[in-house]
Amino acid sequence: MSRVHADANAILGKSWYDYDNFRIDWSPPDRYEIVRRLGGGKYSEVFEGVDMLNSERCVIKVLKPVAAKKIKREIKVLRNLTGGPNVIALLDVVRDPSARYHSLVMEYVEAVDWKRLFPILTEGDIKHFTCQLLLALSHVHEHGVMHRDVKPANVMIDYQRRQLRLIDWGLAEFYHPNVDYHIRVGSRYYKAPELLVNYKYYDYSLDMWSVGCMFASMIFRKEHFFRGSDNDDQLLKIMKALGTELFDLYLKTYNIHFETEIDNLLINYPKQPWTRFITAENRHLASQDALDLLDKLLRYDHGQRLTAKECHGELFLTGHFGVDFFFSSTPIFQ
Repeated sequence: MSRVHADANAILGKSWYDYDNFRIDWSPPDRYEIVRRLGGGKYSEVFEGVDMLNSERCVIKVLKPVAAKKIKREIKVLRNLTGGPNVIALLDVVRDPSARYHSLVMEYVEAVDWKRLFPILTEGDIKHFTCQLLLALSHVHEHGVMHRDVKPANVMIDYQRRQLRLIDWGLAEFYHPNVDYHIRVGSRYYKAPELLVNYKYYDYSLDMWSVGCMFASMIFRKEHFFRGSDNDDQLLKIMKALGTELFDLYLKTYNIHFETEIDNLLINYPKQPWTRFITAENRHLASQDALDLLDKLLRYDHGQRLTAKECHGELFLTGHFGVDFFFSSTPIFQ
């Protein structure tokens, strides 16, 4: 059971989380015009669009054919959370006359690609945008929702406007205590250990591991901090950093039965100090305060990870990121 907000959905009531019985009023698509493709994935294609009524830019996410339940869940989550701090705003839901194509219309964000962004982030940038992400997740978790796919591609950063939006709620789910959830969520480089050992009783702390991975990427200036070639190799990368002693304790604590035929996963690895990942290039970012915060996020035991609210408090108060940095960053992208 989550140590925070475990009863959030019970308090908010069935109408808040019951997406199975959620009725969607679809709009016709005539109001919107597609301008260009922005990207796509397993479940959708994403386009820049224009709202012909007011000439404002928007994002049109065209959903690929999936179960109606999944569509309802994503729209219900977005409807519930829209208006929350740094959560992408859902503007409209449209369906073509054949009822074959369903699309979500959302606010447009002038985002900078992560590959361009992570190598040049300053101390002030890291604090500012991490705080914004934590504010979003604090709101989301307080309202009973796990995002389950936090990663740079789903964290849109408008560097010029100093704004961040958490997007892509297709894998999000409402949290209920003692419910076993699907483990095929998240993206490999940001998957928490519980997913990699098939532990289904996870909670909001799943998202906090992913925040830790992003924080490590920023302070160590690595595009992806744990970069496994498959799920087994992903777990191996984690074990080589966090060690096997704490991994074995984690399995024992939660009575997780973990079997593997991968020889490298059966070797004992010592826990590495975070200072091992410091280089001349990242030394100015990886202070002891930053490493201490990172250590409280990247933990096997999900019950020991900082919550979004706790992490935001520590990040704001830590001497590593003084208040002056919060205001002093000069935009790099013109």
